[in-house]
Amino acid sequence: MIFQSILLIIFGYLLGSIPTAYIAGRLFKNIDLRLYGSGTVSGSMVYEHVGRWVVVLVGLFDIAKGALPTWLGLQLGPGEMVAAAAGLAAVLGHNWPLYLRFRGGRGLSPYLGLMLVLFPAGAGWLLAFLAIGFLLGDSAPWALVSLLTTPLLIYFLEGPDVVYWAVAFMLLITLAKRLEANRRPLPEQRKSRREVILLRLIFDRDINDHKEWINRQPGP
Repeated sequence: MIFQSILLIIFGYLLGSIPTAYIAGRLFKNIDLRLYGSGTVSGSMVYEHVGRWVVVLVGLFDIAKGALPTWLGLQLGPGEMVAAAAGLAAVLGHNWPLYLRFRGGRGLSPYLGLMLVLFPAGAGWLLAFLAIGFLLGDSAPWALVSLLTTPLLIYFLEGPDVVYWAVAFMLLITLAKRLEANRRPLPEQRKSRREVILLRLIFDRDINDHKEWINRQPGP
């Protein structure tokens, strides 16, 4: 059972590493998404720089990357903890994909897939906050609010205990990815560095203007 669990977690990471958004960018626009907008290999950048209909295909596949290993963990017998670990491994693969030298996305789609399997109400909770962010023009802070408040939802709806751990790890992964920012360097000046770190943690960007950030193009 231990060997099976390890294989399932490795499978989750490798599946999560499939860079769906990058492939879509190359296939439909022949661009490298890592050079556009926020530089993330994500559905949001597909939406902005590839095609709004393409993001549906990318989003569904990325959700499945988290849902499938989580579901297999329940079906094959290792249990909820291993199922959650396999789903989170898919998130890690999505964020730090083996196939793109560990420069990937933000992991919300595979995390959504994990929640759909383990705690569907949590998936709805995340989508509600993302919808609010979409209407207000910036989903990054609202995604963070969703993660911070999901434990309250689990408590009131008496969700599985394992989901508390899944949300806690997802929050840590999210903060780590925002800070790491696909190895984008921080400013050398101390004051500017502090400002950028704060912007990354809350708004997942390096400048104040959200539209300017997501619309960035490769330099000459």
